[in-house]
Amino acid sequence: MKKQLWLLSLVLLVVPIVNSKTPVKQKTKTMSVYDFTFENSKGDNVKLSDYKGKTLLIVNVASKCGFTKQYKPLEVMYEKYKEKGFVILGFPCNQFAGQEPGTNEEIQSFCQLNYGVTFPVFGKINVNGKEAHPLYVYLKEQTGGDPIKWNFNKFLIDKNGKIIKRYLSGDSLEELEADIKAIL
Repeated sequence: MKKQLWLLSLVLLVVPIVNSKTPVKQKTKTMSVYDFTFENSKGDNVKLSDYKGKTLLIVNVASKCGFTKQYKPLEVMYEKYKEKGFVILGFPCNQFAGQEPGTNEEIQSFCQLNYGVTFPVFGKINVNGKEAHPLYVYLKEQTGGDPIKWNFNKFLIDKNGKIIKRYLSGDSLEELEADIKAIL
C-alpha cells in the first residue's frame, strides 16, 4: 500500500497540472486553405473554397503604411494574370502601428480611389496573437510558424491549394511575379 501511495504521489508530481485559464497552443485541424471562411467588407461570409482551381496571393494590407504603394503593382499583376486564373485576396489588418484604422467601407474606398484596386479586399482581421484569423494561423504554421512581421506579407498558393512560398513586405515584387508566372 505504501509503495502504491508513493507511486501515485510521484505521478502527481510529474504530470503537469493545467489551469483552465492557461492558453494551450493547438495546431490547426484544417487540412487545406480551402477549409476557411472569412468575411468580406460587407460582413458576408466567403468560403476560400470558392477560389478552388485559382492561383492565389493572400496579402495582409494596410492603408497608412510605407508598403501601401504596393497596391499599384499588385493591381497590375492582378489585371495581367487574372484571365489565367490568378486572384489576389487582400486582408486589411490594424495590428502594425495602427496603420489600418478605417472601417471596412473606408478601406474599400481608399483602395479603389487611390490605387484603382479591383481585386477582392475583405473585412479587417488580425493576423497574429490570440485573435488571429484561423486562416493566418494555418498559413503561418504551414510556413515555419513565424509571426507576420508587418503589413504586406504575402502567401502564394497554387491551383491545388498548396502554399508555394511566403514573402516578407520588402521582398522583390519582380521575383514574386516570376513565381506567379511559373505556376499559372
